[in-house]
Amino acid sequence: MRRLGALAAFAAFGVYWGAWGVLLPDVKEQVDASVAELGVALLAVGFAALPAMLLTGRLVDRVGARAMPAALVLFGVAALLPGFAGSVPELALALVLVGATSGALDVVINVTASGLEASGGARLMQLAHAAFSAGFLVAAVSVGLARAAGAEPVAVLAGTAVLLFATALLNRGHAGAVPGPREDRRLRFSRRLLVLGVLCGVAFVVESGIENWSALFLETELDASPALGGLGPGLFAAAMVAGRSLGHWLEAVVGDRLLLIGGAATAGGGLALAAVAPVVPVALLGFAMGGAGISVAAPVLFGAAGRGAPDAERGSAVASVTTVSYLGFLGGPPLMGVVSGALDLRAGMAMLAVVALLLAAATASFAGNALPLRRLQHPARG
Repeated sequence: MRRLGALAAFAAFGVYWGAWGVLLPDVKEQVDASVAELGVALLAVGFAALPAMLLTGRLVDRVGARAMPAALVLFGVAALLPGFAGSVPELALALVLVGATSGALDVVINVTASGLEASGGARLMQLAHAAFSAGFLVAAVSVGLARAAGAEPVAVLAGTAVLLFATALLNRGHAGAVPGPREDRRLRFSRRLLVLGVLCGVAFVVESGIENWSALFLETELDASPALGGLGPGLFAAAMVAGRSLGHWLEAVVGDRLLLIGGAATAGGGLALAAVAPVVPVALLGFAMGGAGISVAAPVLFGAAGRGAPDAERGSAVASVTTVSYLGFLGGPPLMGVVSGALDLRAGMAMLAVVALLLAAATASFAGNALPLRRLQHPARG
């Protein structure tokens, strides 16, 4: 039941963000924002999430994964607020609360999953992140249809809030024991955690680059229709689900380090293919390879951070890696924009391919202590 609750929490988290991405055009109209104003308001999510991640890590060290139901409820409440915003300042304020509670929940669900792994159960992190990607994909498609039928943002967001509240009930009473005390709870960025965070940040540059720019690449460089352009992020999300599901099996066969190296190399090859693609199907294949390859990175690195920490420090360890890596997620789209603006979108995709290959090389060269190279025994069934 604890595993089911954790997987449901990841899926519900993905449902919200999948719905939110599709709702953005309606929210923009609702608050009468320009593109620039909407962009500034959206920055509030990232800036509020970063400190919330650090604070939540220390909190989870004190109370354990019992924080899961509360984090889900708080995020559910915050999820409703953008639907009631009537102006850009109101939207920005709502997004501060969304960002803070989202960052907190992000840490809590990853700590919970890594704690279940560390307690001797089967590996869970790849499946958990696959559940997030599946929730994101299902919500994006469903909300797109709901918008076409005339659904308002507040109604859709209310639905995501109800799902989050129901998931909180599912996790109630199944969160596990409270960690024992430790004398010094100051957050420490150890070399191992810093390496894991930087590697994950590099992976997020690639992930966010494909997610945000693939549709524009197809329509600009290959003259794809809007319907075909939408297949770029759609296939990317589907490939993330497939890659993480396959990664759940592969990590027991080849180990975390080789899985990350192989995944990053696959992503690099796929993005190189997309960068030189002469027709839409070839580019779509490249984006699918990119999504499948890079999908395994975050579960591998978050899982390694949590499993390698004592129970009393797991929250801070995961929060450290999450916070450092999130900088890559925030910086990926602007970096892609700068390169593509100076040259073109093909150069931008080529840059992402190079970043993915650098991730593979860095993992092979510098991640020995953080991700030991060893063959894993098949995990116990649970």
